Amino acid sequence: MEKKRFDIVGHRKIWYSFSLLIIIAGLICMVTRGFNLGIDFTGGTIIDLQFEQKVNINNVRSVMDSYDLGDSQIQLSGVSSSAVEAKNVMIRTKDLPQQERQKIMQGLKEKLGAYKVLREEKVGATIGKELVMNAIWATILSWVLIIVYVSYRFEFKFGLAAILALVHDTLVVLSIFSLTHRQIDSSFIAAILTIVGFSVNDTIVIFDRIRENLKLHFRRGGDIEELANRSIYQTLTRSIYTVSTVLVTTIALYVFGGDTTKNFAFALIIGFAFGSYSSIFTATPLWITFTEYSQKKRERKRQAEQEAALAAKAKK
Repeated sequence: MEKKRFDIVGHRKIWYSFSLLIIIAGLICMVTRGFNLGIDFTGGTIIDLQFEQKVNINNVRSVMDSYDLGDSQIQLSGVSSSAVEAKNVMIRTKDLPQQERQKIMQGLKEKLGAYKVLREEKVGATIGKELVMNAIWATILSWVLIIVYVSYRFEFKFGLAAILALVHDTLVVLSIFSLTHRQIDSSFIAAILTIVGFSVNDTIVIFDRIRENLKLHFRRGGDIEELANRSIYQTLTRSIYTVSTVLVTTIALYVFGGDTTKNFAFALIIGFAFGSYSSIFTATPLWITFTEYSQKKRERKRQAEQEAALAAKAKK
């Protein structure tokens, strides 16, 4: 006798409510408070310094943090990418007034030693509105192409469910970044695209198993929800192993990667976790919802045709 398992798709209203709770809260926060955009989007100040003695990048960040500028981009030049000490240091931070900029530079001199100013200037945003719009349109186009591909390989209801799951993942990451007020920079766009690729791959694996089981379903006349649950559990081990592997890597990047990669790694952690979640608790239940709606629509149409036929027969 087969062991009774938890009915995942049967509780889909709970999963829908959970996702909507996060997304609605995030949307309200986006409207009222917006995002904490990094200098890639807003522009800022570049300070390029050459110290007389080598300085540690963590000490430079500590000084910037004392002026509430700990999220500044700090790069060492003239050394390998793994080095943490150098004489040449480039600091890119938000747009600073002249007086505040001088105060920070004086603090760097007092705490880290004498230096020579190689460059000090204001810069514009590297990611302009036009580029942002292009990224949005490219994302939308990718969603449309995914719908076309999945619809061709499976059916339209599968494609629509997969895209709504991707939209769900994107909105959840945006919502959490807005709620936590974490900084969004150019690496965030790369993180979103990586999350989309991971999520749709996991979703298609489950959909492929559903398609295989559908042949037996029509032969045996089984319940559509039972079929979806069986397909999820048949791929659940693979999903857990996959998401566990990538989460271990991204958590390690978040913990040991340094301040410059924390927001990127945080986006990946949230995205990978919810990408795996949406494949099971969003995409598949949505397919069930669409399928049941189509079945009810066909049933109503069939009943209407039967009633019309009976009415026509009665008139005769």
